[in-house]
Amino acid sequence: MVIRPNTAGRGLTRSTFAALRLCGFALESARMSDDTLKLRMAPPEELAHRFEREQRAVQLQQEDNLNESLAPFRVGSVPYLNAVPLTRGLEEQIIFVTPSKLAEMLKRDELDAALVSVTEVLFNDRYDVLDGIAVASLGEVKSVLLAHRRPIEEVSEVFCDTASLTSVNLLRVLLLERGLRPEFKPLASYDFSSLSDYALLIGDPALDFLRSSRQHEIWDLGAAWYDLTKLPFVYAVWALRRDMEKSRLRRQLREAKNFGLDTLDSIISSRAEYDYDFRKDYLGWHIHYHLGSDEKRGLAKFMELLRRHGFGPVYEPRFVV
Repeated sequence: MVIRPNTAGRGLTRSTFAALRLCGFALESARMSDDTLKLRMAPPEELAHRFEREQRAVQLQQEDNLNESLAPFRVGSVPYLNAVPLTRGLEEQIIFVTPSKLAEMLKRDELDAALVSVTEVLFNDRYDVLDGIAVASLGEVKSVLLAHRRPIEEVSEVFCDTASLTSVNLLRVLLLERGLRPEFKPLASYDFSSLSDYALLIGDPALDFLRSSRQHEIWDLGAAWYDLTKLPFVYAVWALRRDMEKSRLRRQLREAKNFGLDTLDSIISSRAEYDYDFRKDYLGWHIHYHLGSDEKRGLAKFMELLRRHGFGPVYEPRFVV
């Protein structure tokens, strides 16, 4: 059985918070006369409404804190559902492009920070990594998969989403660990009706394919990584250029992540992608957003395998808080 880390990251639950408030109310009530208590006691529905108003006030304060402009910093992220909680409150100031495009822009110094595929910081020793934040999974991830019509052991060529960076390297490692060395080619289109026998799909298009009528079987790369290592896999991190002071930017990105996790239920309820139950399962279970000791162990294992299989120089990430 897979024991998953707490992915909520939202502090006290609503029920716990309400219970603490009621305990405080009971202690105060014990010091009151019966008549005063009757005057002060509110009906349960009023207490519930009061709690909702207080929670909304906290959220509004968080939103107000995030209204501070990111300028002069230029920040990019991916246009996928799994990254939504990390840019909560900053959406209008973020440049949304594919992982490969983000990497190009970061290399050309057109961005100061980007939520990039983790291999971008492993293969290029020019970025800091914002500690504590990642897009990761412990086991099945759903949005990174190899669609295959024939057995994996028969693979000779794989067509890959050209937006992919980390995912294609993860797939290479997983296949090399099985002694398989197929040729990798760019995927011409996302026309599912003409998809090749072996295709690597990522992000929302992968979710679309997963939920479609299909003849292909699915090899979930998050599940395959867990089967191999029993560790989480880190897909993306915040990479920051090293040549300028970014303490304010780091604070804003941490606050956006905290706000996103504090309001994850709202995100799940309000987004239009797919259906509610799927969003709840995907964002609340399969994806998590912390970069802790287990995630770093998974990252270290990935680096070990990249080096073992000759992927060139692999640099130790430099974490900043």
